[in-house]
Amino acid sequence: MRDVHVLDVSLRDGSHSMKHAFTVEQVKSIARGLDRANIEYFEVAHGDGLGGSSLQYGLSAVDELKLIEAAAAECIKAKIAVLLIPGIGVKDNLKEAVNAGAKMARIATHVTEADIGAQHIAMSRELGLKTAGFLMMAHMAPVERIVKQAQLFESYGAEIVYVTDSAGYLLPHQVTERIKALKESVGIEIGFHAHNNLSLAMANSLAAIEAGATYIDGSLRALGAGSGNTQTEALIAVLQRLGIQTGVDLYNIIDVANQIVAPILPRPQEISGSSLIMGYAGVYSSFLLHTEKAARQFGVDERDILIELGERKTVGGQEDLIYEVAQELMLSK
Repeated sequence: MRDVHVLDVSLRDGSHSMKHAFTVEQVKSIARGLDRANIEYFEVAHGDGLGGSSLQYGLSAVDELKLIEAAAAECIKAKIAVLLIPGIGVKDNLKEAVNAGAKMARIATHVTEADIGAQHIAMSRELGLKTAGFLMMAHMAPVERIVKQAQLFESYGAEIVYVTDSAGYLLPHQVTERIKALKESVGIEIGFHAHNNLSLAMANSLAAIEAGATYIDGSLRALGAGSGNTQTEALIAVLQRLGIQTGVDLYNIIDVANQIVAPILPRPQEISGSSLIMGYAGVYSSFLLHTEKAARQFGVDERDILIELGERKTVGGQEDLIYEVAQELMLSK
């Protein structure tokens, strides 16, 4: 019996930090560890979801379908989840993921655009997948509008709806407001996905659980975009202290984090000046590495780029604006 389902996103959100360069052997090792630790679902895909490998979002070193197949082959109990952002991924990508071994799909849209995921939600259910709607950049809409978007996802057939703090911007009381409102307004389960740009991922995850969320995302060693996500192994320890059942073995989840993930981290998942500004300004967490590159290319302060991106209320898919803003800042010097 699990009171809370912890879904690990190391092999999807972590792809951002790894510059989409996970190897088959790395995926196999992490998958084995997660399965041994009794994680129920873990996500495997390009950081921007199925079909994300591109010049704009970053090319994958290994085709994501091969990574899904490799992960699925290592699992006895754990199931593979995938993320699909309509417009980046298409319905055929979902079919291919199922053939590769996926058992869950999370259809991700901007927080005000659930309607563009209707067909993908329906197809996911038809394919027999556990299906979630994923409302990204949840800080960018008032609670009432988030409720309406969640109700749309429910009407399309979603079994779970996620409040997704893509920028690591939300404060705990804002998470509570959003989760409570959904709990009162939809009949499906509620999930929460945090980023740690303001050092609030754990606090926000606990606030979500207290308000009624039953699906919580985590990543091993916090491996993820920006400053990473709620740290899976720490989350399991905290929930165990609170008497909340997750079904995850604490020692085994610590072992996979420390022995398998830690040695491959390209850099520590810490709150740097830039990722902190990202949370402060409300900028999509996957913009971090793109912003660092643009700052070097145009000789400007990456924090200035992030502040301007926040002012412009940029969202995922607008990576081209990072370079436009950097160039404008250079010319204005």
